[in-house]
Order: sequence, then structure tokens, then C-alpha cells
Amino acid sequence: DATTNPLFVSQAGLSGDERYIAFVDAAIAYAKANAAGTEAVLELAMDRLAVELGLEIVKLIPGYVSTEVDIRASFDTAESLRRARRIIEMYEAAGVDRSRVLVKLAGTWEGIQAARELEKEGITCNITLIFGFIQAVAAAQAGARLISPFPGRIKDWAAANGGSPAYEPSEDPGVVEVGRMYKYYKKYGHEKTICMPASWRPSRSTPGDKVAEHAIDEIVALAGVDRMTIPPPLLQQLAATEAPLPRRLEPVSAASDCADPLIGGGDISESDFRMALNADQCATTKMAEGINAFVAETEKLQAAIMAKL
Repeated sequence: DATTNPLFVSQAGLSGDERYIAFVDAAIAYAKANAAGTEAVLELAMDRLAVELGLEIVKLIPGYVSTEVDIRASFDTAESLRRARRIIEMYEAAGVDRSRVLVKLAGTWEGIQAARELEKEGITCNITLIFGFIQAVAAAQAGARLISPFPGRIKDWAAANGGSPAYEPSEDPGVVEVGRMYKYYKKYGHEKTICMPASWRPSRSTPGDKVAEHAIDEIVALAGVDRMTIPPPLLQQLAATEAPLPRRLEPVSAASDCADPLIGGGDISESDFRMALNADQCATTKMAEGINAFVAETEKLQAAIMAKL
């Protein structure tokens, strides 16, 4: 599998690399041929660029390609649905079946509800920017195919808010939170929803430390989770490591270890979700930071495409 996000798409679109310039030009040409009016052309070109990159990636891998809906639609279910369906239509018109694509949506209430509808249409979804347990629960209850929690950023928040700058991997707040999500899924039968953490930090190192073996702390501590998103340098480090890699998470023992009750009777309400998310300062803060950072990248790319138009 492989994933893109607004940062990667923006970096590609602004890189000046001839390959990516060609993708941008193709996206603009497609938009001009299929939309009318500057705003509509610009919006379609943005979506098409993400698809152009995805179409290239799908040639290289056998599994899923994740493609993100415009992050600025994160609090608008109807707009998320419209953009997601259009992304899938473009993939299918290019000969890529929807079963190969994960539509990426932010872990807001609106994003999760969009996933609920899309999954009914056979459009599989990746709920990203997951920093809190309640987001993971709501996504699974909505039937999302996959969640992307970010243990490294959870550790960052803990370190900046009264926690330790370094932890033993098993005590790393991000590792603990993702383990809690995985255990809940296994106890309450959310087998359809894949728990796939991403964004890693060295548990045992403070920001200034450069101990190479610490870079894979969180990955090793979560070994056995359904899937992981791992960048190439860390994959290379894992491949070069001679130490054994014991499985830390396993479905049967995880289910028995889960201490959480069933949330919301199996289908949490909007008000209960928002209250629980509001009470989780890490999730609230880090999701806002993530959305804002992606919005900034999206708007940089939009300005560059607008200049070409």
C-alpha cells in the first residue's frame, strides 16, 4: 500500500521536478476540458493532481492507494462526499477499480459521517489525523475501512504538556493510545476497520538526541498491529536490524486486555462524540494543528496552479 497527503501533493506540485510539472500540466488540462469557470477549473485541477499522483503510484504497488479529499472540506459532510465521489470517478475512468483506492478524510465528525455513506457505496475510506480514542471508536462504528492514528505526534503533545520528553517504548503515550484503539477493535468485533498507525518518534530520545536505534522504538512497541505506514528510511533501518522483533499486539490477547466498555451502545451520537473529543486536549489540539498545516500546504499549491491558469 501507499499513501499521499496534502503535504506530499503540495511538495510534488511545487518541486520543479519535470515529472511533477507534467502531472500539474496534465491536471490543469483535464480541468480545463471538464469544468467551466475559473473557480471550478481550479478546484478540479487540485483534485485531479492528487489523482494523477495516485495513478502513478498504483502502477508500483499491488495494494491500496490513499488519496485525500481537500482538507478544507473537513467540516462539511456534503462537500466531502461530492469530492470523494469525484475522485473515485476519475480513478475508475482511468481504469483503476475503486477497491484499490482509499479516500482519505480527516477524523472530524463530518469526515467520519462522510465515510459512513461512502462505505455503503463501496468506496473505502482512510480516516486520518487520529489522535484520540473517541475518533477511532467513531470511525469503526461508521464502518471505515482504515484509521491512521499518529503515535509520534501524541508523544509530542504529551512531552509539551507536562509529560516526560522520553519514555520506555511500552509507556510512550502514543504507543499506549494506539494499543488501546487496537484492543477495543478486537474486543468489540471491529475486524473490518484496519488500525494503521503512522508518524513515528523515538520513544527513548529527547528532541536533541540522535540515537539511531531509538528511531524505531514506537514501531517495535506496536509490532503486530494490523498495518503501519512506515517511511523508507525506517523500513531500511528495520531491514538492517539483526535484533529479533517479537509480536507485541495480537488479536485474542488484545481483546481480553481491553478495559474499555462498549462506547455509545455501539453507535456514538454526535453530541457524545463532540463532548468526548473536547475533553481530549491532545486530540483536539493536534487535529487542529494537522488540519491547519494541511490547509496551508493546499493553499500554497492552489496559488501555484492559479498562477499557471
